[in-house]
Amino acid sequence: MATDDGRPATESGQLLHNLILFGRLLHALGLDINPSRMIVLVQALEHIAIGRKRDFYYTARCLLVHDKEDIPLFDQAFDLFWRNHAGQQIEIAMAARARPEATRQSPVRPPSLESPAPRPMTDEDDRQAEASPLLELSKTYSQSELLRRKDFSEMTPGELEAVKLLMSRLLWYLGQRRTRRHRPGGGAVLDMRRTWRRNLRYGGEIMEWAQRRPKFRPRPLVVIADISGSMERYTRLLLHFIYSLNAGSERTVEAFVFSTRLTRITRQLQDRDVERAMKEVSTAVQDWAGGTRIGSALKRFNYDWARRVLSRGAVVLLISDGWDRGEPALLAHEISRLQRSCHRLIWLNPLLGSPDYEPLTRGLQAALPYVDDFLPAHNLSSLEQLANHLSRLEQRRPVRRQYSATSSIRSRRTISS
Repeated sequence: MATDDGRPATESGQLLHNLILFGRLLHALGLDINPSRMIVLVQALEHIAIGRKRDFYYTARCLLVHDKEDIPLFDQAFDLFWRNHAGQQIEIAMAARARPEATRQSPVRPPSLESPAPRPMTDEDDRQAEASPLLELSKTYSQSELLRRKDFSEMTPGELEAVKLLMSRLLWYLGQRRTRRHRPGGGAVLDMRRTWRRNLRYGGEIMEWAQRRPKFRPRPLVVIADISGSMERYTRLLLHFIYSLNAGSERTVEAFVFSTRLTRITRQLQDRDVERAMKEVSTAVQDWAGGTRIGSALKRFNYDWARRVLSRGAVVLLISDGWDRGEPALLAHEISRLQRSCHRLIWLNPLLGSPDYEPLTRGLQAALPYVDDFLPAHNLSSLEQLANHLSRLEQRRPVRRQYSATSSIRSRRTISS
């Protein structure tokens, strides 16, 4: 469903969660809402244009409202709940007046001896109840919304722990790649082997044709993260980010860190306990918070690991602020080779979240022409945008034009929808 600014509601990845909250709201208002009806509504969304608000409204009303008297209450709840509130958390409170059906469903307890007997309802009370609104909308303080947009380097220890918890709940989907193998099923390719086997019972006469379809597998992911001194403010949290990638992916994520040399930490991140995994990573890495030599680290990766981990159309995430002490020519040569070896090369820069940031270092100027996407990674909201971007990757490689980075940097700051 489209929001007031024209963006589809599915961009935030919260449509299913919001549908559950909307069903709880209707149930609290007294409508006969149960999980089976919500499941039917979710299934019905596959057959309508969610971007058209009226189609979504009539579908929800048809499946959730079964009493004509409930339509005004449903309309008011729908308008208040699905309104665009500019990212603020909304609390919808029910008024004191309840529907008779909801009153009958609520448990009734006998009054205590100390409490006075309830006063019977009068005509004046009915008129005041009819004049009062059914729903009251109020804007409340949202701690999670502030954490989503706050820079990692400005967070307190308590906020960092809360962000780690929110980060572990992110869902990562890299799409699927088409393999050279096929599986039986309805497809455009004729399966002659299964056709002959299936028709042996007919004495060799071909009575049934068997088809096969392409087989798809999850696309691999490779993360190469900078842990030098200039990235020290983001290193710990970005390691938790890599751990959440490994835990939330369908396949094992190949992870590498570098400062002055490259270190593979894939095995350490496979531990089920995140704190123990972080300790094992800190023990395995010998050049923590040292200098930055991106070109040398990429050269080591291309020569020792590229053939092992970049097969089958892998996506590479390179996390660094771009401060490099090595030769720009070496960085340009190695990153161009890395781009040709992978399906897509995405550079995540924590400094890119600042509105005044410009990539003026020699290393970035040399590397950006060979980067497919140049995106920020400074807060939780930017990581959510990254998850949405990865879920929309195309099957084919992007068209790679090696052009000047200065002329294209502004267009690379935003993720194309």
